Amino acid sequence: MKRMGMIFRAKANKALDRAEDPRETLDYSYQKQLELLQKVRRGVADVATSRKRLELQLNQLQGQSAKLEDQGRKALALGREDLAREALTRRSALQQQVTDLETQHQTLQGEEEKLTLASQRLQAKVDAFRTKKETIKATYTAAQAQTRIGEAFSGISEEMGDVGMAIQRAEDKTAQLQARAGAIDELMASGALDDPSGMAKDDITAELDRLSGGSDVELELQRMKAELSGGSSAGQQAIEGGQNGAGQSSPQQNGPRFDKQ
Repeated sequence: MKRMGMIFRAKANKALDRAEDPRETLDYSYQKQLELLQKVRRGVADVATSRKRLELQLNQLQGQSAKLEDQGRKALALGREDLAREALTRRSALQQQVTDLETQHQTLQGEEEKLTLASQRLQAKVDAFRTKKETIKATYTAAQAQTRIGEAFSGISEEMGDVGMAIQRAEDKTAQLQARAGAIDELMASGALDDPSGMAKDDITAELDRLSGGSDVELELQRMKAELSGGSSAGQQAIEGGQNGAGQSSPQQNGPRFDKQ
């Protein structure tokens, strides 16, 4: 059971680690610090309010004490010593209350100063944390982008890995088709495969056709040469015969002949 619990906690921790985004964690921590700072400020405001209330009570009691003292003086001046004694007795009780309130006022004032100082320190800490938070978030984002770019260039990312596998499969299929086409061409050229259309010829047939075509061309060329040679000889003989008969006049050349009837 302990082992199973440890395995479960390890897997849960790993899953949480994959799901955790440091930027979200930093934002959450900053939000909690702001809430704490707000509570401290609210505490300072409450202490200041209590101190102000004590100050009002002190002012009121001090006013009553001064009034009783003035009444005692007037009563003593009028010969009413009993009234003067009563006024001084009440003033003494009020003075004790004033002393107690002054003690409480000093205590509250000290607490207010401490809370104010703590609030200022916490404010400075929150501001520093906010600056550091933004710096860490920017650095993390840049590192994440750089990592993704590096993975894309290296081809180890999931998306680029799928693309690379697709490209590899396409190249393999292309090479296989090229090899098959080349093999079919070789087999058809060697005569191992027949072409149903009758258009393809093997190497031997093609060579024989080429030689036969070359022989026909040569024979035609020799025939044309012979014709040209024969034509030239007949023309030359006709020219020579014309030159020899130029000195002898023929009957037609001496004049027209008229047959007698």
